[in-house]
Amino acid sequence: MKGFLPLLFAISLPLCAADRPNILLIFTDDHCEQALSAYDPARITTPHMDRIAKEGMRFNRCYVTNSICGPSRAVILTGKYSHLNGFVRNGNTFDGSQQTFPKLLQKVGYTTAMLGKWHLRSTPTGFDHYEVLIGQGPYYNPTMKYRQKDGTPAQHKHTGYTTDIIVDLTLDWLKKTRDKSKPFMLMTQHKAPHRNWQPGPKYLNWLDGKTIPEPETLWDDYKGRTSAASGQTMTIRKHLNANDLKLGPPRGLNPEQAAKWNAAYGPRNEAFRKAEPDMSEKEIIQWKYQRYVKDYLRCVKSVDDGIGRILDYLEESGLAKNTIVIYSSDQGWYLGEHGWFDKRWMYEESLKTPLLVRWPGVAKAGSVNNDIVSNLDFAETFLDAAGAGVPEDMQGRSLVPVLKGETPDDWRKSFYYHYYEYPGAHSVARHFGVTTGEHKLIHFYHKDEWELFDLKKDPEELKSVYGDSSYSDIEANLKKELKRLRTNYKLPEPEEPSGPRRPRKDNRNRKSKPAAG
Repeated sequence: MKGFLPLLFAISLPLCAADRPNILLIFTDDHCEQALSAYDPARITTPHMDRIAKEGMRFNRCYVTNSICGPSRAVILTGKYSHLNGFVRNGNTFDGSQQTFPKLLQKVGYTTAMLGKWHLRSTPTGFDHYEVLIGQGPYYNPTMKYRQKDGTPAQHKHTGYTTDIIVDLTLDWLKKTRDKSKPFMLMTQHKAPHRNWQPGPKYLNWLDGKTIPEPETLWDDYKGRTSAASGQTMTIRKHLNANDLKLGPPRGLNPEQAAKWNAAYGPRNEAFRKAEPDMSEKEIIQWKYQRYVKDYLRCVKSVDDGIGRILDYLEESGLAKNTIVIYSSDQGWYLGEHGWFDKRWMYEESLKTPLLVRWPGVAKAGSVNNDIVSNLDFAETFLDAAGAGVPEDMQGRSLVPVLKGETPDDWRKSFYYHYYEYPGAHSVARHFGVTTGEHKLIHFYHKDEWELFDLKKDPEELKSVYGDSSYSDIEANLKKELKRLRTNYKLPEPEEPSGPRRPRKDNRNRKSKPAAG
């Protein structure tokens, strides 16, 4: 017994500082797999993001619990679904007094920082240092809120392109500001490539003269689904506004920035205005698609450059060998699939988000994982990797064994999703559902309409087979699984938590201002 007690005590302690890995989460807003060449090289090459995949693990089925910006971030901080962490829609304010993984890492000796886009309305808690955008933040010359040495917040105005500024802040913290006696957890979070997709000066003319491939479903007529699919307001055809399409003067740029911008967009816009009277409706939609998708890709390119700068510093400083680097986004996005931009749906393009993890000595270089994982698992993973305990009330699971190539036998085979924000921007109906990766059942519960998709036969989700007798057993099993998951995750009855239903005024879809989220 005497020999056993010291062993038990040692096992219960967190890892010593030298053994605990640093954790760097690089996070973007609205970045989809279709615009990351480790997943899909058809539109863009992202060599620095791809480097994380080549030197680590690429996850092919990382699903989000609620495909919208603020709720996704709240899930990552808490390891809990929206209905439990209290942030179900972008109109909410995150309760910073609740348990979060940064706070728990601080307790076991980590120094923590949050840099870039916060988008949770409250002041960040659980961070020794933060410097964050106010609200959505602009693409150029942002004012940012930061934590002073005495812990009180203050604001600072930056000049430059926001993506580059966030990378500069990241490198400055790594090199100069952090407590180097402790392992670190750093969240570097970009605005890009969020709407309205303003490229940086380096890429204003990149992709000129090139044609980006159109997705096969760009001309979707929505006939194979419920009324929800046709009732949205997020089509490239009708709902991109002049601000999105860069047809008006730029906002918030200084004279030097504006001159470069006008030199790039002025001639293109003039050419479009001259040609438009003779263009067919299809040609105008195609022009809008090319303008939109190129601007989106230009924003992604700047993020990729910044990731390269960070990875290079980790190598040069010797930090790379003991730093877990995670790249992900708050959800996926539509690059014209189904004729759409934006996210929100449980359909594949917005349900899935990129997830790349480099962990030297743990994740096998160039490995690919097809398990169902989620942003719900991030908090648990970070805590487990740090040797900290994972609270029982967190609802995800640590990815550490998965990263080691040792997926547990009882790993999830199904996944629950829930979207709440209606009425709201883009008029996407509230829905929840379950997916196994092969079949997906969605309930638009305020409409009492259902959809069922066979993802192997219909990967584009164009034809619901709900009510088809040949799928009756699958439908019944998925409804049973949906009920089990709702009980397991402590979903309230009726279908959603009580609280404010109407969005804030600046969350509504406007012609003059990009929608929030």
